[in-house]
Amino acid sequence: MIIKLISRALILFTAYMGLKHGWQALHIKPGDTGPEVELFNKLNVSPGAIKIIGVLSILGALLILAPQTFFIGNLLNAVVILFLMAMFLNVSEIKATIIEVPFLIAPLLLIYLKYPFEFS
Repeated sequence: MIIKLISRALILFTAYMGLKHGWQALHIKPGDTGPEVELFNKLNVSPGAIKIIGVLSILGALLILAPQTFFIGNLLNAVVILFLMAMFLNVSEIKATIIEVPFLIAPLLLIYLKYPFEFS
C-alpha cells in the first residue's frame, strides 16, 4: 500500500516537472535571460533543438499518465534526461549533471514500480 502511494506521488511529480520544464523550454526566446537560458547557451544548443527537447518532455509527461503508454513515457523521459546529462558533461557542467541524477532515477524507478493507478 505504501509503495503504491509513493509510486502515485512520484508519477504525479514526474508528470508535473515534465510539463513545467517542457513548457518553459517551448517559451524560451532568443533574448531571454535566466539560469535555463544560460545553461542552454553554454551547451550551444539551437532554439529549434530546445523546442524539440520541450516537446519531448511534455510528450513524456503525458504518456506516463496512461497505463498503455506508461513504459514508453518513462523511457522517453529517461532518454531526454540522459541526453541532457551527456551534453552537460561535454561542456564540463558537473553541477548541472549531478542535479539531473534524481530526475534520471525517477523514471527508472517508476518503470520498476509499475503503473500505480490500475484498478483490478
